[in-house]
This record gives sequence, C-alpha cells and structure tokens, in this order.
Amino acid sequence: MARGDNRSTAGRPAAPARGGLLSGSADVVAPRLVLIVAVSALTVLGLVMVYSSSTIEAMSEGSSPTSYVTKQAAIALVSIAMCAFIARFIPYYIWLEHRWLNAFWMVIMLLLLGTALVGVVGLGAKRWIVIGPVNFQPSEFAKVAIVMMMARLLADYRNGEYSFEQFALRIGVLVVLPVGIILALQSDLGTTIICAVGILGVLWIGEVPVRLFFAIVIVVGLLGIVAIALAGYRGSRFAFLNPYADPYGSGYQIIHSFYAFGEGGLFGVGLGNSREKYLYLPEAETDFIFAIIGEEMGFAGAVFVIILFSAVLYAGLKIARNAPDLFGAMIAGGCTLMLVFQAFLNIGCVIGVFPTTGKPLPFISSGGSAMIGAYLLVGIVLSVSLASGDDSGVYDQRRANLRVVRAERGSLDEPPRRSSSRTRPQPMSGAPARSSLPRRSMQPNRSSRRYR
Repeated sequence: MARGDNRSTAGRPAAPARGGLLSGSADVVAPRLVLIVAVSALTVLGLVMVYSSSTIEAMSEGSSPTSYVTKQAAIALVSIAMCAFIARFIPYYIWLEHRWLNAFWMVIMLLLLGTALVGVVGLGAKRWIVIGPVNFQPSEFAKVAIVMMMARLLADYRNGEYSFEQFALRIGVLVVLPVGIILALQSDLGTTIICAVGILGVLWIGEVPVRLFFAIVIVVGLLGIVAIALAGYRGSRFAFLNPYADPYGSGYQIIHSFYAFGEGGLFGVGLGNSREKYLYLPEAETDFIFAIIGEEMGFAGAVFVIILFSAVLYAGLKIARNAPDLFGAMIAGGCTLMLVFQAFLNIGCVIGVFPTTGKPLPFISSGGSAMIGAYLLVGIVLSVSLASGDDSGVYDQRRANLRVVRAERGSLDEPPRRSSSRTRPQPMSGAPARSSLPRRSMQPNRSSRRYR
C-alpha cells in the first residue's frame, strides 16, 4: 500500500501510520516523554533495589545472590518490548471492536476460573497458576481487561447502542462479575479495590452524572466494609493502627518497616547496607521494598520515588486530556489512575497508614506478573498518546473506517446507527440532560476539569 493511501484492507482498519516519539505538538509530546522517563527511572531503581534487598534471601534459599535481579531484569526487558509493541502497533481504538476485547475478556475469565480450580496457594491465598517453569497471577491482567471493558461499554452506551437497562446488565456481567470472582475466589481485596478505582476513573472521565457517580462511590464503599466484616482474617490487618499491641504477630512486619525508615534517616545508610533485609523484614524484595528504599536511600530516596509516581499520574492524565476521543481519554485516564493508585496503596501500607494488602510497588517490587501488568497499562496509555500526535489525517480516516465496519455488521435493512460522528450522546436514564456533556459522541469535553 502506498504511504499516502488511507484505505483499509479486507474491510479492517489498519494501524495508523503514526510518527515517532516526538510527533505532535508540545502539549502532546511533553507528557509522553515525562511518562517514559518516569517509568524508566522507576524500573532502573527497581532493579537496583531488588538486587540490594534480595541477596540475603537468595543465599538463604541456596541460590546465587543475583538470582532475583537476573530474573527481574529479564522480565523487565520482555515487558518493555511488549509495551513498545502495543504503543506502536496496536492502536487503542481497536478495542472498540467487540471481538478483540471480548476475546481478551474471555481469556481472562478462563484464567480466573482456572486459578480457582488448579491454582497454587501462596501466602494463604490461591492466586497463582503454574505452567511448567512459569508461574503468574491472572488478576494482574484482569485489571486491564476490566477497565477497558468499562470504557467500551460506556462509550457504546453514549452512542446509543444500548438502553440503560441493557447497559446496566452488561456492566453486571462483564465488569462486576470478574471483580466479584477476584474477591470471592481469590480473596484479593487489594486487587478488587484497585479495579474499583479504575472503574470509577472511567466513569468520572466519561462524565457520568455527578449524583449517579457519588451514589456508585457510596455503594462501592459499603460493599468494601461488608467484605472486610465478613472475612474475619482481614480484621487482623488493621494491626497497623497499633502494631505494638502484637509485636511478634500481626504487628511484626509493620514494626520492622518502621525500624527501616528510622535507620534510614534523611539520606539513608547507603545502597546495600540495609539491616532489615537480613531476614528481619518479611517480603523485603516485594511488598515491602519501599521500606528498604527508605532505609538505604533515606527520606530523600523515598520522596524521589513519590515524585516519580506523581509524574506518571500527571503525564497519564495529561495524555487522557489530549486524547483524540472520549474512549481514548477514558482508557488512558483509567489505566493511569489504577496504576498510580496501586503505587500509593503500597506506599501507604508500608508506612503504616493503610492495612497491608499484599500489592507490589509497580516497576520496583520483584515479581513478573506485576511488572508485565504495569507495562501493559503503560503501553495502552502510550498508544493513546501516539494517536494524539498523529497530524497526518490517517488516524481520522482509520477511525472512521472502524465506525463503518461496526455499522455494517448490523441489519442490512436498517441504517447504520453510528454513521455520523456527531451523534448526540444519550443521557443516563433518570438523569437530567446536562449542557456540559460533549456534543460529539466520542469527543472529550476539552473544557472539563475533571481529569486535569
């Protein structure tokens, strides 16, 4: 196909001929570069800290002192390659095609159910699947499928493809059901909360009426309280409120985390000089690696990590604001909020302001599933950013082709429902029409301050 030919082949939209990392205006390129630099810095720091925090653990297991970091570096390279491929060659809008996202969702559901049937128990929960030498945690990838599905359902509803009752039913089956499986069958409240934040992020950026949005927030909060109350063991995680009440039991881990930060002071004891990593602090290379950062790099190092994650939040929301359409804004914003919320949830647990959830620190903690899942989210966000920087007109043509393909799959006796990109979005059932809603079906409201 000639470079200037915008036609698709075999009735399918091809990937847009997007430019490089510097394509687009300054408003588009700057957050993209900030995201890449921040994620790269977090990954490099993570490899350094995994090596520092895992050497004693590795030797106690009879392995090489570098065994953890070698594995982590290999996973990081695979994750970066996957992220670059997604960003460059998988345009985000193909997920509006039901077959692709439905297939991804089905695979995730099979993995979640397979985990309940043949999964491996670790740290008191059955959350891992082992296939030969590879073990992974399907819920790390389920987060991506859930937030993408929520964004697509809301985009379709706003374009008039469903009634409100059909929309609610699809949310129950395609969004709430997998979240319920994660909570009920894997007893993973941490991942459930992270998914809830991603879903709420999509609803907020999608400009669901404010009253309905806050009603959903209240319902989610009440369900969280019920989930904690019904599982007695989760009550022990509130030991963070007074860990010294049981210093050798439920409070042991958080107390040694405090010791690590206390030893670190302002500038730390130096890389490799941690004392808590000598098997005093459990999960020093995974869930509580932030404590080792605080010990070896001090308060300054801990703040540096927080600044990097804040940069990821800023860049991701800026990319969402500049997205070519509302669907791109929703998935970029939802993925960013989910990723950064997990980071601050982990940090909050380590410093003793949240109960322990067992969720790793993205890009830094040792763990393959967490690394791949985090880079999958980044790849989707970068895919939105690269589409935002396409000034050649190819993106608009390919996006229009996708709308036509979807319309042609309906009845031949009926006119296409989405033949125009200027279809007025349908208001939520029972909610008054709002002048702040975007007038174009998939165009984000540039004046909205919700996701600035």
